[in-house]
Amino acid sequence: MNAILALQKTKKQLHDSGFKLTPQREATVLVLLENEKDHLSAEEIYFLVKKKSPEIGLATVYRTLEILTELHIVNKISFDDGLARYDLRKEGAEHFHHHLLCLECGNIEEIEEDLLGDVERVVESRYHFLVKDHRLTFHGICQTCQEKKNA
Repeated sequence: MNAILALQKTKKQLHDSGFKLTPQREATVLVLLENEKDHLSAEEIYFLVKKKSPEIGLATVYRTLEILTELHIVNKISFDDGLARYDLRKEGAEHFHHHLLCLECGNIEEIEEDLLGDVERVVESRYHFLVKDHRLTFHGICQTCQEKKNA
């Protein structure tokens, strides 16, 4: 989805929930769209937003991220570094996507396929638990780091 369509969709989601797409919120959403694969922390988002909108404050970025998280526009995730990171939800995705986290270099890759459909069905039938979402992060060593070790 291109940035203009994503921004229009976000504006509608905000409006439907009683919020406006203020210039500060728009700048934050644009930074998330432009850095979709980077899993940025609030501080990293703030520094990138500040380049476009010098008047914006860190508290505004935090509030915007919390609103976007509440509205399921972004997911708030944590990896091994203890920082909250923000990841845009994919258009039409039934569940949050999975991640591969390299323990050597810290690289994070996304897995778009939903690998846990069968597991969800077992959990729902065996434990009578209605699954709404799941998160899965594989911790290991990426191909690049493996190749460096073997060289």
